[in-house]
Amino acid sequence: MLYHWYEMGHAALRPARAVAEQLRSLVENPLNPLSHTAVGRHAAAAFEVFERSTRRYEKQSFALATTRIGRRDVKVEEEVVWNRPFCRLVHFRRDMPAAQRAADPRVLLIAPMSGHFATLLRGTVEALLPSHEVYITDWQDAREVPLAAGRFGLDEYVDYVREMLTALRGDVHVFAVCQSAVPALAAVSLMEEDGDPAAPLSLIMAGGPIDTRISPTTVNDVAVERGTEWFANHVITSVPWPNEGAGREVYPGFLQLSGFMSMNLDRHATAHKDLFRHLVTGDGDSAEKHRAFYDEYLAVMDMTAEFYLDTIDSVFVRHALPKGEMAIRGRRVDPGRIRRAALMTIEGEKDDITGLGQCRAAHDLCRSLPAEKKYHVECAGVGHYGIFNGSRYRTEIAPRIAQFVRLFDPRAELILTRPIASRSPIAATVGGYDPSSVAFTFAPANDTGPTPQTAGG
Repeated sequence: MLYHWYEMGHAALRPARAVAEQLRSLVENPLNPLSHTAVGRHAAAAFEVFERSTRRYEKQSFALATTRIGRRDVKVEEEVVWNRPFCRLVHFRRDMPAAQRAADPRVLLIAPMSGHFATLLRGTVEALLPSHEVYITDWQDAREVPLAAGRFGLDEYVDYVREMLTALRGDVHVFAVCQSAVPALAAVSLMEEDGDPAAPLSLIMAGGPIDTRISPTTVNDVAVERGTEWFANHVITSVPWPNEGAGREVYPGFLQLSGFMSMNLDRHATAHKDLFRHLVTGDGDSAEKHRAFYDEYLAVMDMTAEFYLDTIDSVFVRHALPKGEMAIRGRRVDPGRIRRAALMTIEGEKDDITGLGQCRAAHDLCRSLPAEKKYHVECAGVGHYGIFNGSRYRTEIAPRIAQFVRLFDPRAELILTRPIASRSPIAATVGGYDPSSVAFTFAPANDTGPTPQTAGG
């Protein structure tokens, strides 16, 4: 009934939202003398904040119509190259000569299925587009997937990743963000164990909860304290009619959003107060930045109950992967089988979702990889979101991803486009960097000396 009460609440507020929107338009109308007064500006701001605080936010578009390559803008078109009920694979096709596209490394960006839509990674894609052929997993809202499509758990997630890699024929670098790191690592481990030629060239993981016993966060502690059964009994509900997925058991997006918001409630409350102030003072640029961020942040999707509970149980409660107990379709997952794919992990010093060291733990699990194929990036002063989006990602992390990809791409000598803009050239040697422009560690993962290479500070 929880979902039904939520829908009823939205329906009850719909008339009030409509009235608030109409009144805002009336008060803001330049022909209305009230619009030029402090009272009018305060009223219009209040109406907008109310409407935005009570609306249902829909999935946003990627809205990446062009990318900047060198000194020219290149048109970008989205094309679906692989499609299944719970996910579709989107290719951002750049309008440029086929030979040039073919020479650039291909990156499969695996978006997390953790409540937000893949469009949350718009900035991640945008930074990669100038010098990569980018593909992204566009996970579907479980609320819109009919029951006839069957179940979708952790096993099916790994199956999907393997199918996409097979479709790309192994000529690709995998970039897994947050939650997706665990199933991505599992898929690559099984593929290499099978000698599958479609296994990727490299695996990059950003903020992945590989071993949540390390530096546990509030999220980790809650999962361990409450256990899988508690979540099954308290946060799982059925999708109501008339949604396409009516009857499907899910962890609803609105519950996930309440969890996201509660972790930084003061910050979100302050942001909305700032929006009110910006609207009153006429600071349109700041108000628009707020709208853009929250239009995306507040758009959430439902996850299937089986996937959510599988993840809670395997990743956060039992720590199955680092203990060597994780099984997919009855097969034990052993990252020690990985010998071909180079490994890069990325962490933020102030990550409050995936604690420092949890993602780096993958290097110990991939024991068969030689040291020269293992790299770790730790970005000082950056939180969870900042390791795959924002200014620090664009200027510091994305160039290192471009460098890493080129170090392990067989077409390195044929690459026509260069890594994304940086104040200094990307070094051609393994582990090279320019101390004047890098503000994070970039060293082989097995470098355990007391004075790791750091720069910028």
